[in-house]
Amino acid sequence: MKDLSSFSKKIIELDEIEGIYKTETYDSLCKVVAELLKENSISPVKSSGGNGKKPTLYKKYRILEKNRDNSKFYDEINYKLSSKLDIEYYKNHIDKYKEHRKYIIKLSDFITNNNHLLSVPVSMNERSFQIWGREKFLQKEGGKTIVKNLGLRLEDLNYYDTSEPLAYYSKCREIHQNILIIENKDTYYTMRRHLIGGGETILGENIGTLIYGGGKNINKALNDYKISVEDYVSDIRNKILYFGDLDYEGIIIYEGLYKLFSKEYNMMPFITGYKKMIHKADAESICLPKTKEGQNKNISDIFLREFDKEYRAEIEKILTSGLYIPQEIINITDL
Repeated sequence: MKDLSSFSKKIIELDEIEGIYKTETYDSLCKVVAELLKENSISPVKSSGGNGKKPTLYKKYRILEKNRDNSKFYDEINYKLSSKLDIEYYKNHIDKYKEHRKYIIKLSDFITNNNHLLSVPVSMNERSFQIWGREKFLQKEGGKTIVKNLGLRLEDLNYYDTSEPLAYYSKCREIHQNILIIENKDTYYTMRRHLIGGGETILGENIGTLIYGGGKNINKALNDYKISVEDYVSDIRNKILYFGDLDYEGIIIYEGLYKLFSKEYNMMPFITGYKKMIHKADAESICLPKTKEGQNKNISDIFLREFDKEYRAEIEKILTSGLYIPQEIINITDL
């Protein structure tokens, strides 16, 4: 029986077995598979499902590695890797070591020869390329798992996360201005267009700068707020307003930003905007859409306490009815 150990992949598909062993009938294919199973050369990948024929064969099989002399790999782990690495995991999982070996060696070499470079913080992708020659290795290609398997903390690599640059538009460069963070792109562009076109206020409120929030991603982006905007925008004497969908998720976004900013800034919901949403929905008898399934409804009182009794009751009624008002209810004719 032909040895599959030289096959380039760890998983082999049924039609690949058929091609390798040149079986001309289904019966002969079944005999080949049975023999490979008996030899412990393969094991079925049960999640791949059967092929629907009788007798049933699985669509995929895992190639089992024959007993081999792994002494050279144990020697490498014990004597050639940096002493700063915890080698116990890979000593106990030699197959994983062989799978991750080239990346482990690169990390070991870096720590041995270039450890001084870790004293200067760089971005995640920059550090990833510096060590492995792959800029996405830490972020997307399993690098974090390998680092942890070796007993290192990610902090030991001394990198920082980077956020998407903030999109913002300033009508003026004055201090003591109102900064309006807007959850959704359409509303941001509408209000920006309004100000560029000569609008002096937004719903009667003086707004000096608009910032595009981008929904849930806003918290990460605004962690770098002070280095992402000009000094006149980040000045702590400014007032920060937030305007988003009138639903649980929009409120939770506000509450997260409030916790992030309220120690330094005066932060509030854009109450004028939310009132306008409620008035317009009522005046035009708009049939409100249903809240998306699976929304986190675990809101606190941080948002609702800023509204008077009448509007708070109206907002709670909308939420408990399983409805919401998208901020796109406001368009340029309302401003």
